[in-house]
Amino acid sequence: MFRNQYDTDVTTWSPAGRLFQVEYAMEAVKQGSAAIGLRSKTHVILASVNKANSELSSHQKKIFKVDDHIGVAIAGLTADGRVLSRYMRTECINYSYSYESPLPVGRLVVQLADKAQVCTQRSWKRPYGVGLLVGGLDESGAHLYYNCPSGNYFEYQAFAIGSRSQAAKTYLERKFETFMDSSRESLLKDALFALRETLQGEKLTSSNCTVAVVGVGEAFHTLDKETIQALINEFEIAGEDAPAEVPEEAATDEPAAPEEGAAPADQGAAPMDI
Repeated sequence: MFRNQYDTDVTTWSPAGRLFQVEYAMEAVKQGSAAIGLRSKTHVILASVNKANSELSSHQKKIFKVDDHIGVAIAGLTADGRVLSRYMRTECINYSYSYESPLPVGRLVVQLADKAQVCTQRSWKRPYGVGLLVGGLDESGAHLYYNCPSGNYFEYQAFAIGSRSQAAKTYLERKFETFMDSSRESLLKDALFALRETLQGEKLTSSNCTVAVVGVGEAFHTLDKETIQALINEFEIAGEDAPAEVPEEAATDEPAAPEEGAAPADQGAAPMDI
């Protein structure tokens, strides 16, 4: 990214048909600490990496409760994420007051995308520098959406955003076909494994990650540190043994090599953390 004569205003198009200010906002999402989401038929799991600016400070909150049936995980500028999560809470309260029923997840995501799009078409505004993974449950089932600073939104079975998220995406792409029929515990295991892929060798503990769950008969809530650490301890043995099983079963298989090299290939994707 570099400055040029077309990036001083969000409403200025470049000759190539690009809006550089919007692209810069999307770059801020890539620089943020990683957040992942995955869903089954009955549950949605959101998880994020906690990064502190220094050893003397606490980490910033990356997962927010919007309503009993909706939560959001963010990557990018946390301040923008707080503003948007507050807006989402207000919309849920207003809908519940007017219609006496929970706001459908898809409708909230469209309203959020429309709010983000306005900031790409007004010269006195700037795009929100945050990406949001919106997970929720409504009458049509479990949903996971990604809202982009450009105003676009996409529904996913599983997705990862933020710094070094490509390693987590690689893991999720290998496993996503089993997610729809997975149990709550299996989803939590896959969420922790995917989150560990983004740490690039750093040990996963309850102090450097946050995990939240929403599902059928289970309101959105963040798991406490003791529960997360117990899950990590339970799955840690399987996580250490899993890579060792591949060479034993197929020591001569070539596909094993890309899996080992996938994480280093993503190291240069996002050099900063927000």
